[in-house]
Amino acid sequence: MTKKQRILIIRIVLLVGTAISMFFVPWILVRILITPLPDTVQEQVDKSIKYGLDGIIVYVDEAGKEPGFYAAGWKNRENKIPADPHSLFKIASISKLYDAVAITKLVHQGRLSLDKTLAGYFPELVGRIQYTDKITLRMLVQHRSGIPNLTDTPNFWIDPPASSQEALERVLDLPADFGPGKKYRYSNTNYLLISLLIEKVTGEDKFQFIKDEILDPLGLKNTFGSMNDENIDDVMSGYYVGIEEDIKAGDYGTKLTSMIASAEDVGIFLRALNDGSVFEDDEQEIYSSIYVYEHTGLMPGYQSIARYHKDIDAVVVMFVNTTDFEGYTWNIGTIVYNRVVRILRRQERS
Repeated sequence: MTKKQRILIIRIVLLVGTAISMFFVPWILVRILITPLPDTVQEQVDKSIKYGLDGIIVYVDEAGKEPGFYAAGWKNRENKIPADPHSLFKIASISKLYDAVAITKLVHQGRLSLDKTLAGYFPELVGRIQYTDKITLRMLVQHRSGIPNLTDTPNFWIDPPASSQEALERVLDLPADFGPGKKYRYSNTNYLLISLLIEKVTGEDKFQFIKDEILDPLGLKNTFGSMNDENIDDVMSGYYVGIEEDIKAGDYGTKLTSMIASAEDVGIFLRALNDGSVFEDDEQEIYSSIYVYEHTGLMPGYQSIARYHKDIDAVVVMFVNTTDFEGYTWNIGTIVYNRVVRILRRQERS
């Protein structure tokens, strides 16, 4: 074994969190990483299906070039419908980027304050969530509130809440994970509260505000609040390793059901987010002070990555409709995504 190969294996061990023994390394990850990089994105996407992914979509927007659309595997495995790069997809936590932009716009409009406390916005939660008098809207957006993550509560995915209120009930009266502003810890509860706040201050459905303020100005017509807003057949099927049937119809609460979008719509939004065209006046300065410019998404049957790569001036969005309990498919998807970006960088240099 060469020195380079030894270093590569060490990196893989760190990646999958198994530093106890080389025996526990999932060798499929090693095989993917040491496989020579193919010449094209489509070749890499095709190869990904051999690694246990049911279906994959990749969208590439390189500045000065026509967008690239790539797909492989199944949109619907049972009916043998091939993956379609224009299919709708549950984008899960990528929606937090849209929420953060919505908050930015409401702050700019003077309808919200980043420094106002949770107690000020939701006095009914005083005594039910710790530190409501110290947790600010800024902390919620930045995942620095210390409020426990509702999706980590017992049986959340097995027995999902039927509504946003029921979801919130699962974390009420629980001790805080830490004091407000003391640490960073990702919590979906933060963004449930943000969704409720947007609706409280606007008097309308959160997605309607996002549509009016973000989607319509960008001309995005393939982004929806949930599957209830669009033909379910247009949505890519979702699969969980060990479960044979399609799980895309799973409903995790009316306010928790994922936004759906095409990869192209997500890519156009992400480009506008990064170049500032989604903002007006000093909105981008506000946004930059509170949130990030890229995101991933993960929920049963669906994983996604949306990032802008400044060095090649490219937005790359990847959707994969396969997840599992151990996280192997997430690691596989991450490696495939990184290899796609490497191919684009190599092409840029040539």
